[in-house]
Amino acid sequence: MELVLVLVVLGGLVAVAVAAGKSGKNRELARVEAEVAPVKRLAEEDVTALGVELQDLDIDLAGEQLDPGANADYQRALDSYEAAKVAAAGLTRAEDVRHVTEILEDGRYAMACVRARVAGQPLPQRRPPCFFDPRHGLSVADVPWTPPGGTSRDVPACALDVERVRAGAEPDIRKVMVGSRRVPYWQGGRAYQPYAQGYFGTFSPMDWMFMGMLFGGGFDGIGDGIGAIGEGIGDLFGGIGDGIGGMFDGFDGFDF
Repeated sequence: MELVLVLVVLGGLVAVAVAAGKSGKNRELARVEAEVAPVKRLAEEDVTALGVELQDLDIDLAGEQLDPGANADYQRALDSYEAAKVAAAGLTRAEDVRHVTEILEDGRYAMACVRARVAGQPLPQRRPPCFFDPRHGLSVADVPWTPPGGTSRDVPACALDVERVRAGAEPDIRKVMVGSRRVPYWQGGRAYQPYAQGYFGTFSPMDWMFMGMLFGGGFDGIGDGIGAIGEGIGDLFGGIGDGIGGMFDGFDGFDF
């Protein structure tokens, strides 16, 4: 009889552990879906913005005869738009957005090359996009900027944002929704780090800005992740504990 009871208890423990594991997987899937949704929306907005810029470029180039170099750069920009659109539509993980923004960065540089060739100017230096909003295109200079409660950094900025910062005005910052608040994209949490790395990762001086230490506040996202892991572990062991407690409640009538 005791052996039977032991086997029943062991079987119950296994069943509870399996159920807890499935519950944990479901929670993880829900977390991933919730994490990727806003990042995917952000990437799709950036793809749309590039499409609008290409339409503007078409209008500006109307009647222009493109030389082979300009034609190649123009085709490269078109290909970037199509590739980014496909990549954004297929996003299933937040970290995959880095591939989308890498493509967009290259497409915008190709467009800048087209404009330079048509104008008979030297090809532009390959600079990072505007830090405040990568949709602004290539930066033209680095400007010292101090965010509220942060540390002063030299960041790349487009011409308009350079003027704003030097005049003491607020730059045009790309913001995202986090809960009920709109915050700069670099404060959106760990899910937005790959988004920024795709735009800036090839420019090594920018690497340190997106490795969990941006402006001295980047560890918030890491802390949130550790907290979520802790909660998951707590839920798992809590479920196992509840299951074991329930099984032993059923043995109240037995005298061991």
